Amino acid sequence: CCPFHNEKSPSFTVSQSKQFYHCFGCGAHGTAIGFVMEHTGSGFVEAVEDLAKGIGLEVPREASSTPQQKVAPDLYELMQTATRFYREQLKKTPRAIEYLKGRGLSGEVAARFGIGYAPDDWQPLKAAVASYQDASLVETGLVIEGEGGKRYDRFRDRIMFPIINVRGNVIGFGGRVLDKGEPKYLNSPETKLFEKGHELYGLYQAQKAIRARQRVVVVEGYMDVVALAQHGVEYAVATLGTATTPFHIQKLMRLSDQLVFCFDGDRAGQKAAWRALENSLEALAD
Repeated sequence: CCPFHNEKSPSFTVSQSKQFYHCFGCGAHGTAIGFVMEHTGSGFVEAVEDLAKGIGLEVPREASSTPQQKVAPDLYELMQTATRFYREQLKKTPRAIEYLKGRGLSGEVAARFGIGYAPDDWQPLKAAVASYQDASLVETGLVIEGEGGKRYDRFRDRIMFPIINVRGNVIGFGGRVLDKGEPKYLNSPETKLFEKGHELYGLYQAQKAIRARQRVVVVEGYMDVVALAQHGVEYAVATLGTATTPFHIQKLMRLSDQLVFCFDGDRAGQKAAWRALENSLEALAD
């Protein structure tokens, strides 16, 4: 069956010899690279890299004056370790569980989004990693290094929302306070893994529903995305503490033609919606 539209009888075909795919139902067609771009919402370069990686090839690059940032696989592993740790801590913290239940979330939805809890301590991650002095903890934004080399966890006493890219890797976190406190939301800083203006919270989980409904709803925060999923609206995503950028729009327009901005009705929300509309215009090529 075609992955690009809902159908009961198969009409999707792949020709290995001609190296293309075609759907006789909805007319979707293209190459292997086009398929990855359409299916995951990734860009051309990302799609080429994904395909090359799958068969063990290195993508050649032109010599450039700007140095290329290569991400070590162990950074992704570290983020995965932190995600597991936060999820385990949530199970042991009735106060955090009660908070999520109070917001109307089921355990099933919390598990789907990998929601966890960062304990109220200075160095909780010390229990999860081999060495708390490892440079990669600071590199990924999980730990802050202060004066005199003193280290402490960035996220403490917060509900933790893992930010996952279209390839399924955890690249950052959003942490929300349980009670009153500032800031209400704390995001990972910009790192080698995480570029706020390019990523969307919930896109990894929402891709299938966006394709099926041919609609995507952009909301303001993590909790909005999760709450909508809890009520069956599974095609919602959120920007990560930034305005909606043309990169966000391009990414979403690869998955759906219909984009709905659904922000708060207050002045700030209206301003954000207008800005999102302006940033969308250059992406509306046709």
